[in-house]
Amino acid sequence: MKNRLDILNIWVDPVNREQAVRLVEKFLAQEARPHSIFASNPEKNFTVPKDLDLYKTFKEADLLLPDGIGMVLAARILHKAGLTRVPGSEFIFDLCRLAEIKGYKIFLYGAKEEVSRAAADKLQKQYPDLVIAGRENGYLKEPEMPDLIGRINESGAEILFIALGSPMQEKWYAVHKNELTHVRVCQAIGGTLDTIAGNVKRAPELWCKFSLEWLYRLLSEPKRIKRQKVLPVFAIMILVRKLKAMLSLEKK
Repeated sequence: MKNRLDILNIWVDPVNREQAVRLVEKFLAQEARPHSIFASNPEKNFTVPKDLDLYKTFKEADLLLPDGIGMVLAARILHKAGLTRVPGSEFIFDLCRLAEIKGYKIFLYGAKEEVSRAAADKLQKQYPDLVIAGRENGYLKEPEMPDLIGRINESGAEILFIALGSPMQEKWYAVHKNELTHVRVCQAIGGTLDTIAGNVKRAPELWCKFSLEWLYRLLSEPKRIKRQKVLPVFAIMILVRKLKAMLSLEKK
């Protein structure tokens, strides 16, 4: 995107949910290639740059959603950008609604078999006219990939949801994107199928309203502390970057 914002070592696109959906509509109208949609959050600022291939894939993404409140606040502090969160775990519903209305087909790839099946059933009930052209669990071996790619292509699905967890899902896209002949949009959705299936609970609406979903999930899953311990570091780095920018302006 032209107006992509740099946030320390990664980036985020200045879009709200409505703008993101409109972009996806444009992607779907283009028949040239698949378009990637990844979630941008503070944790990825520390993980993505460590892998050069992953870094390149992330940088070249067609849409980087402001998934975490940390990215939203960082964009406001560094760029005065009035962003709002576009959680990837919610954006999948926007795309399913779009697919139902416009007649696009979707394919689900990832998660355990029982989770994949339950999530597909839930989505079908929520969107009765949605065409789920196929699904596959995330436990295939590499030699099975040609068959999976073949089934995705034969399904005629224009939208592919990849639920392998980060960074595996982004790396899968990088390796196989040129083999996808019909897919036009690929969204990496992490553990969202578990949430849809009911295995993992979303934060109550009040927590989400005040952007405290991260805290709710930490309290519900204490083991997430290993991932979220970088959040204070991220906040300090943002403030330091802002302070340096202010001092630089004063010198001028």
